[in-house]
Amino acid sequence: MAELDRDALRREMTGWRRDLHAHPEFGFEEKRTAAFVASKLREFGLDDVTEGVGGTGVVGTLKRGSGNRAIALRADMDALRITEQSTAAYRSQNPGFMHACGHDGHTTMLLGAAKLLAAEGGFDGTVRFIFQPAEEWGKGALAMLDDGLMQRFPFDEIFGLHNMPGLPIGYFETRVGPIMSAEDNFEIVLKGIGGHAARPHSGNETLVAACALVTNLQTIVSRRLSPADISVVSVTELITDGTRNALPGLARILGDARSFRPEVSAEIERQMRIIAEGTAAAYNVSAEVTYTREFVPLQNDAELVDEAFAAAKRVLADVGVAAEPMTGSEDFARFLDHVPGCFVFLGNGKASAPLHNSSYDFNDDGLLHGTNFHAAIVRQRLGGEAGK
Repeated sequence: MAELDRDALRREMTGWRRDLHAHPEFGFEEKRTAAFVASKLREFGLDDVTEGVGGTGVVGTLKRGSGNRAIALRADMDALRITEQSTAAYRSQNPGFMHACGHDGHTTMLLGAAKLLAAEGGFDGTVRFIFQPAEEWGKGALAMLDDGLMQRFPFDEIFGLHNMPGLPIGYFETRVGPIMSAEDNFEIVLKGIGGHAARPHSGNETLVAACALVTNLQTIVSRRLSPADISVVSVTELITDGTRNALPGLARILGDARSFRPEVSAEIERQMRIIAEGTAAAYNVSAEVTYTREFVPLQNDAELVDEAFAAAKRVLADVGVAAEPMTGSEDFARFLDHVPGCFVFLGNGKASAPLHNSSYDFNDDGLLHGTNFHAAIVRQRLGGEAGK
């Protein structure tokens, strides 16, 4: 099989990435993106391309040789509800939405790997290219799994990657075990009796109680959990029904919690309920706590981490040591309930704006690095002369 011109591939991928960047779509609304992906996969000559998996997901299948093992590579496709601050010619054409997390780059890198592997082979077995919707919600992986992903497109292991601002372009890192945290969401509703701001004694307003509760919640991590367990409890919203001269009778406190072990998540919820009820009682109001688990911890398989490092060293010049656990969350973890896998980080440049920032942009200089890693891990895990 002919070897692809890497410079030509890089230029082509840059065009794809910028097209996707200009047309961001929110989770489960990625119709244009999915159609673009499916069209490219068919153009590359994959054996099968299936659309509409889990809503707007796409799965491409490429087979070479006679091997009976299958490996999956996954990229996320969705954008965020953020208004882009950019003057680039390829800036978002969809007002209020932008690719602020680099999913346009992730999708492009996986498309590049599909084109490269379809053209060059070099493996013996089956590759599943999984283009997933709605990662930002934490719902896309579950939607694809609920739609029979494992039964319809079985695979033995899975790999995924994410760009990382602050790390040099092409810098690679991952780690054994927990690499990204669970995310839990909570809402606490305080109910009392509102009234005139000039007569606070005539009711049981909820604003002071809510302020006290926000402060008290900070003791969960600092005083109730072991310092050996990484965890975060963040209040992100405080909403009342008060106004300038009216004390509120209702207050809502919303936020999220991060942890790496189910036992810690359970203890955060338990302590939150105790603190909410106790604080509410002290201010003579009531408290209702709603606590949900949105993302599970992402736990990398030890053997596949070793394999990922070995593949990276073959094709990347800058391979680091073990990454630190990150308290961000990733629904790639849902696939790991079914098969072993490994999630890795690739640098997006030291000067890159942070993820989820309105000035963020994926660095096109990193595209070929991601594609080369995808191809290297496939060839390493599905090695065989028959696939050439």
